[in-house]
Amino acid sequence: MSLRKHLIVEPGTKAGLAHRDPNDTPGFKDKEASIELLEKSTARLAELQYLLHAQSKHAVLIVFQALDAGGKDGTIRHVMSGLNPQGCRVTSFKVPSAEEARHDYLWRIHQAVPQKGELGIFNRSHYEDVLVVRVHKLVPKEIWSMRYEQINTFEKTLSENGVTIVKFFLHISKEEQKKRIEERLADPTKNWKLSEADFAERGYWEHYQEAYEDALTQCSTPWAPWYVIPANHKWFRNLAVSHIIVETLEELEMKFPPPSIDLSRVHMH
Repeated sequence: MSLRKHLIVEPGTKAGLAHRDPNDTPGFKDKEASIELLEKSTARLAELQYLLHAQSKHAVLIVFQALDAGGKDGTIRHVMSGLNPQGCRVTSFKVPSAEEARHDYLWRIHQAVPQKGELGIFNRSHYEDVLVVRVHKLVPKEIWSMRYEQINTFEKTLSENGVTIVKFFLHISKEEQKKRIEERLADPTKNWKLSEADFAERGYWEHYQEAYEDALTQCSTPWAPWYVIPANHKWFRNLAVSHIIVETLEELEMKFPPPSIDLSRVHMH
C-alpha cells in the first residue's frame, strides 16, 4: 500500500476529515513491526538530505499543522532525528510580533523558506491565518476567505522556483487530545507545555474541524499537497510522515554533482 496515495487529500476533492479515522494504521499492525521500518526510513532520509545539500538544486519545505497536543513537536523530534542540523531549520510560528503584524501575513513566512540545498520545517505556518484567525474572528470573513487563493499562488511561486512542498495535518480525536493534556497535567516534566489556551481552545473543537476541512480542501494542490496523518498512534504517525517525506525526496531524482576539479591531476604527497 502506498501511504501517499492513501493519506493524500487529492487536489479538487474534499478532505473529508469526518470520514478519516485518527486511529487508522493502514497497512501496519503494531508498534513493534514499525520500529525497524522507521529506522530504515530515518537513515534513508539522512542520505537524501546529504544529496539535497550536495546538489543544491532543490529546497524542501515540510509543513506541520495540528490541534493542540496533536504531536507536531514529537513528530519533528522522531522523524528528523538523523538529519544534519546544519542543513535543516525548524521555524515555529507564534502570535505575530509587532513588526510582523505591520506586514502582510505571508511576509514572515517567506523569510523562513529554506534556501536551495536545505530542508525547512514549519511548526505551524501561514495556515494559521485561515485557521485561528477564522475561528476567533480576528479578521472579517471577506479577508480570510481570500487567503486560500493567495496561499495557493504563494506556494506555486515557491514550487516554480525550486521549493518542494509537502504538508501534514496530524489528525487526532478529541478523546486523544484530552488524554494527552491529562498526561501533561500529571507529569511535572510536561507541566510547562500547558497554557490557558490549551483548555480554552478545546471549546472551539468543532470550529477548528470546519476550518481545517476548508483549508485542506481548498489548498491541497498538485504542487503542494496536503496529507492527513492518522495521529492517535504516535508510532504510525512517525512512520507515515517519514515514508512520505522519503518518497517525495526520491522523486526529485537527485544526483551528486561532478567534481569541480580534474581529479586525474590530483597527486597526493
